[in-house]
Amino acid sequence: MKTDFKFSNLLGTVYCQGNLLFSPEGDKLFSPVGNRVTVFNLVDNKSHTLPFAHRKNISRIGLTPRGNLLLSVDEDGHAILTNVPRRIALYHFSFRAHITALSFSPSGRHFAVGLGRKIEIWQVPSTPDANADGEMEFAPFVRYHTHTGHFDDVRHIEWSADSRFFLTASKDLTARIWSLNPEEGFTPTVLSGHKQGIVGAWFSKDQEKIYTVSKDGAVFDWEYTTNPNAPPPEDSDDEMQGGDDERWRIVRRHYFMQNNASITCASFHPDSNLLVAGFSNGIFGLYEMPEFNTIHTLSISQNDIDFVTINQSGEWLAFGASKLGQLLVWEWQSESYILKQQGHFDSMNSLVYSPDGQRIITTADDGKIKVWDVDSGFCIVTFTEHTSGVTACEFAKKGNVLFTSSLDGSIRAWDLIRYRNFRTFTAPTRLSFSCMAVDPSGEIVAAGSLDSFDIHIWSVQTGQLLDQLSGHEGPVSSLAFAPNGGLLFSGSWDRTARIWSIFDRTQTSEPLQLQADVLDIAVRPDSAQIAVSTLDGQLTFWSVSEAEQVSGLDGRRDVSGGRKVSDRRTAANVAGTKSFNTIRYSADGSCLLAAGNSKYICLYSVSTMVLLKKFTVSVNLALSGTQEFLNSKLLTEAGPEGLLDDEGENSDGGAGQDKSLPGSKRGGDPSARKKLPDVRVSSVGFSPAGTAFCAASTEGLLIYSIDNDLQFDPFDLNMEITPASTLAVLQGEKDYLKALVMTFRLNEAGLIKRVFQAIPYTEIPLVVEHFPTVYVSRLLRFVAAQTEDSPHIEFCLLWIKNLMDKHGKWLTANRSKVDIELRIVARAITKMRDDIRKLADENIYMVDYLLGQAETKDDTTRGQGILDDGSDTPVKLLTSGRDDTPADILQDEEQVSEGEWIGLD
Repeated sequence: MKTDFKFSNLLGTVYCQGNLLFSPEGDKLFSPVGNRVTVFNLVDNKSHTLPFAHRKNISRIGLTPRGNLLLSVDEDGHAILTNVPRRIALYHFSFRAHITALSFSPSGRHFAVGLGRKIEIWQVPSTPDANADGEMEFAPFVRYHTHTGHFDDVRHIEWSADSRFFLTASKDLTARIWSLNPEEGFTPTVLSGHKQGIVGAWFSKDQEKIYTVSKDGAVFDWEYTTNPNAPPPEDSDDEMQGGDDERWRIVRRHYFMQNNASITCASFHPDSNLLVAGFSNGIFGLYEMPEFNTIHTLSISQNDIDFVTINQSGEWLAFGASKLGQLLVWEWQSESYILKQQGHFDSMNSLVYSPDGQRIITTADDGKIKVWDVDSGFCIVTFTEHTSGVTACEFAKKGNVLFTSSLDGSIRAWDLIRYRNFRTFTAPTRLSFSCMAVDPSGEIVAAGSLDSFDIHIWSVQTGQLLDQLSGHEGPVSSLAFAPNGGLLFSGSWDRTARIWSIFDRTQTSEPLQLQADVLDIAVRPDSAQIAVSTLDGQLTFWSVSEAEQVSGLDGRRDVSGGRKVSDRRTAANVAGTKSFNTIRYSADGSCLLAAGNSKYICLYSVSTMVLLKKFTVSVNLALSGTQEFLNSKLLTEAGPEGLLDDEGENSDGGAGQDKSLPGSKRGGDPSARKKLPDVRVSSVGFSPAGTAFCAASTEGLLIYSIDNDLQFDPFDLNMEITPASTLAVLQGEKDYLKALVMTFRLNEAGLIKRVFQAIPYTEIPLVVEHFPTVYVSRLLRFVAAQTEDSPHIEFCLLWIKNLMDKHGKWLTANRSKVDIELRIVARAITKMRDDIRKLADENIYMVDYLLGQAETKDDTTRGQGILDDGSDTPVKLLTSGRDDTPADILQDEEQVSEGEWIGLD
């Protein structure tokens, strides 16, 4: 089994904090999810997570006007520059301070960052395609100049359309106008008059007006004009010099009037004069400027809307709410949702792959069950019938029925075709079910509880309670049916695991004695072995037929890692992280995946008991338990610095009200606390195909895959790949696979056709088998086109057949990506069938006549394949006028089988 799993996607989390960004085309949305960035393709309905990870949560992201470079900055000011098309991190840099605002200029040459009260202008790093020499600079980040003048944090930076000026909005109740370069007659201007901190400031399209929005719901309209209350000038000389009194003044004042709600975010679209404001009560308003006409008001959340942005065309609005983890894209003209996603509100408890591997089901303490599509990365349905935390989920073997157990005392069965709850199972007394198992046939469901020591068994058909299995002397922690359906395995806190023969008349149970409380049980796919994880960090493997332990390993040293902020002991001595809470066998039963309350996921070989690989779940320092050693400098008199709440108005306490005075830096309450979530993995699962596994962690649903979608081929950059070298490989070395791959890298239609037709038909299976999957979709499309255009029917059909045989598994797993190519192939085959049928119908009488003439010929003449006129020309030369390249018409149809015609002209 391959073990080179790599991180491929992050599901279950769509927005955490920071700002949202639309791509320049407006079809992609960039959202910070913890210490990563997820890209949502709103047109193709897909999402992917960029592979880099920051050391802390991301606070700001910025995108160049071309959309090729992404700059993400975390809470400590560490930045990563990423090539968006290639998904490669190019450069790491530190601003050495917390970033409060970030904005790229429309020209794409500079970007401005707010470092607290200071604004810095930096030059945008150039890319190889933009640089004349085709190389990156030695130092991509070059500071242009610095501006100071604000007395509190800068919240928002907005550039003018010509990139000559930019606006900054601050918590010090002012907005300021700056110029990028010294401008004649221009001095930096202060716009004051608001009574609370300014959320945003924007130029109008003609740059004749400026709009500022403050937290108390005031919108000021600024224009560069003279004082309207000043007396008129007395003579023409004063009129010519009257420009001294011209400055930016407030000409209109508007107010949102949302009762006690405050403005949390705002955005302005200059081309359409649209102003969008998000409020602390979950309502957003859409207004037309400068008249301030209300276009629409809608409630989309119960909590604060943290950020709002508008795409370039002004059609779509994107909203992010961090407390509920919501991400919404709304089209205001049609009043419809383009995207509506939300992660789990509480930590996830369990997960399971659907039998076809296309979906993942997750359950959480918030009582919700979410169905995630693996290809798109989106949640497609959410079930909310449970009234308490959902503890376990499992599929029936056919894959259309899902069973879940909950602390509300119910087991529910869900129909995943109609998306409804069609059966509910309850116990005679009120119990909180902690584990569950389903018979492979889908007829029996069993559940265990922490309140009762019995195992309850129900019939799925009738919903009746069939039996209560007694024997355990402690709470039941884990249940699992054998894949062949014969036995039920249970684990308990009484330090035993039991094998139940529930389908036999005697209903006997075989106890397996262990040294500590059982945490989880996994059954090997062949039902011959079970693995048991216990509280002391041991993994033991038992033979089902003999009920004996066959092997075991100590995983305490492997899984332990990470010291929590509040721990008094070192990571090596903490007991809470030294056990596996969840274990799963791989699809072939050769490996075991194990994880627990630590930052590591361990992959073991079952046969050799060797640790094959360790996966680090997260390096995010915003989670407790990702560090091996704590810094004593971060320990204050009031406790660990990481637990002190220094967020002010962004904190949960006080209903989000900022009690501090503007500009004041003292008076913080050291007793105010914030909670750091612990890094842990609550459940793991292998995909049915064995090419990926997922882990339900604190950061979300992490997917690790072998065959990643985006495959970087270093030979793409090889200068030696030319048409001449390709033909040399084809004709000289006879390396048909290499020649075909080289042609697809060059992507020249004529050369691809030449190499394709020169490959002997006997080599087709070998070439297709080793053909890289990254080019399979393009080869399918090309073969389909050749099937429609070229006369080599059997040759093309051989290619299609081998592509389906050799790459059928990959095509099935990536059906959504190659759907267009498969349709083109089906259309080509259908067209070929119709043409052959039409040709046969039109020539049926001619064929009958020729066959009748052939029967009257001499047997010797017919056997040698000589023409009727007595000439010595063999029948196979009838095809000499056609293109004979594809292996010379399949080696001249095996030297022309006796008495057969090749075709009819």
